[in-house]
Amino acid sequence: MKRITFLIAFFVFIAAVPTNLSAQSLKVGTFRVVITPPEGHPMGGSYQTRLNEGTVDDLYAKTLFLESGGERVALVALDLVAISDQVVSQARSLIEDRVGISGDRVMISATHTHSGPVIAGRHSLDPYIGGDLEIAQKWIAELPGLIAQSVEEASKSLVEATISAGSAIEESFVFNRRFLMKSGKVGWNPGRGNPDVVRPAGPVDPELAILFVQSKEDSVPLATYLNYPLHVAVAGGLKYSADFPGVVADLLSKAKGEQMLTLFTEGTAGNINQVDVKNPDQLTGLAASAKIGAILAQNVLKSYPHLVPVEPKGLRVRREVLNLEPAQFTQEEVEEARQIAENMKSETLPPFLKRVHAFKILNVLARNRQPRAEVQVVSLGDQLAWVALPGEIFVELGMAIKQASPFPHTIVVSLANGWLSYVPDRKAFAEGNYEPLSSIGAPGSGERMVDAATRLLIENFKDATNIRSTHSLASR
Repeated sequence: MKRITFLIAFFVFIAAVPTNLSAQSLKVGTFRVVITPPEGHPMGGSYQTRLNEGTVDDLYAKTLFLESGGERVALVALDLVAISDQVVSQARSLIEDRVGISGDRVMISATHTHSGPVIAGRHSLDPYIGGDLEIAQKWIAELPGLIAQSVEEASKSLVEATISAGSAIEESFVFNRRFLMKSGKVGWNPGRGNPDVVRPAGPVDPELAILFVQSKEDSVPLATYLNYPLHVAVAGGLKYSADFPGVVADLLSKAKGEQMLTLFTEGTAGNINQVDVKNPDQLTGLAASAKIGAILAQNVLKSYPHLVPVEPKGLRVRREVLNLEPAQFTQEEVEEARQIAENMKSETLPPFLKRVHAFKILNVLARNRQPRAEVQVVSLGDQLAWVALPGEIFVELGMAIKQASPFPHTIVVSLANGWLSYVPDRKAFAEGNYEPLSSIGAPGSGERMVDAATRLLIENFKDATNIRSTHSLASR
C-alpha cells in the first residue's frame, strides 16, 4: 500500500514538472531615459569642487528587463560615477509600486564614468565637492524616479527573445595601476615613463563579456550587454560624457540599428586603468576614449557570430547582505580627520592621501562603524549568471569569483546596488597606498564577498541542474 501511495505521489509530482523545459520562453524589454543633469552641476570623481561646463554626450539610465519561468528581473546600468544606497532604495521602492517587481529583483549599477555628476548623499566629502549645492540636491531627488521610469517602460515592451553569450579578449589597454617600485614600496598611478617602476603589483582581466539579445520571431537586435574590467575614467574634462561605453553604444547602434540598446557595466576594475606607464606618448582624454570605444566595438562585432545560445530555463535571484568589519583607527586619527575636513575649504588643501584617509574615517563613522555589502546573484538557466557587488572591487576578487563559478558565463558587476568605497584584496592592504587607505571595510572584506557570491552561485546552479535532472527523469 505504501508503495502504491509513493508511486501516485511521484507521478503527481512529475505531472507538475514542465514537459518541455527547453521551450520555456524568455521575454525581454529595453528602455533608456536621459539622466543628464543641468549645466553647472558639480562633477564627480574628484576630491574638490569642479562645476560642469557642458555636455559631450548624454548620460542614461538603461534597463534590460527579463522574464522567464514566472520570474522577472531588471538590470539597470547608469552612466554615473557611482550610486548611493539611498538612491537604490528609493528607486527599488518606486519600481515595486509601478511595476510590481520585488526590489531585490532589480540590479542597479553605475558605469563609473568620471565625466558625470557628483552623487550627493554618498560620501562625507559631499559638502566639499559641491554635493550640498541646491542644483545637486534637486537632481539627486529626481534620479530615483528616472530610474524607475526606465524600468517601467522596459517592462511594457516585452517580446519573446533569444539570448546568446560569449566573450572577447582585449589586452591592449588594461593595466594594473599598482606597481612595485625600486624603493620596495607599492606605488599607485606612478605616471607614464616613471623610471622607478619595477613591475605591476597584480594581474589584469582582459575579458570583455558579451550578451546579445534578439527578438525570437524575426531576429531583430534588441540589446547588447557588455562587461569589462576597466576604470571608466578616460575622457576627463568638465563636460558630461558616458566616456568609452558611450562610444561603444553609438558604434554598435550604427551597425545593428537604433532599436538596439547597449548596456555597459564595469567589471572588477578597482585597480585597473588604461594608463600604460611605458608609453609616455599614449593618447589621453576624449581621443583615448574614442579609441578604446572603437576597439571594444570592433571586438563585439567580430564576436557576434560566435556567441553561444543560452537556454531560457528560468531566472533565479539570490542576495545576501553582509555586515563587514569596519576599518580600524584611533581616536587621535578621528580628531585629525575632523581637522582636515575643517581645512578643506582653505586655500591650501591638505595632502591628497591625508584627505583620503580622513574621509575614509568620517565615512566609517557616518555608517556607525558598520559597513554593509549587498551581494546579489541573478542566473538564467544553468549557463549564465550575474554577480552584483557594491564598491570598486579589485580585479583579483572578480577573477576568483569567475574561477569558482559553476556557470559557463559569469559576469561580475562592480558599483552595484549601493556604495562601499574601494574593496581591495588582503594582499593590497599589506602593500598600502590609495585604495586600501580609502577602504571603509577591514582587510578580508573582499574575500567575504567572494565567498558569499560563490555560495549563492552554487545554490542557483544546483536549483537549475536539479530541474534539468527532474525533467530528464520525467521524460523517460
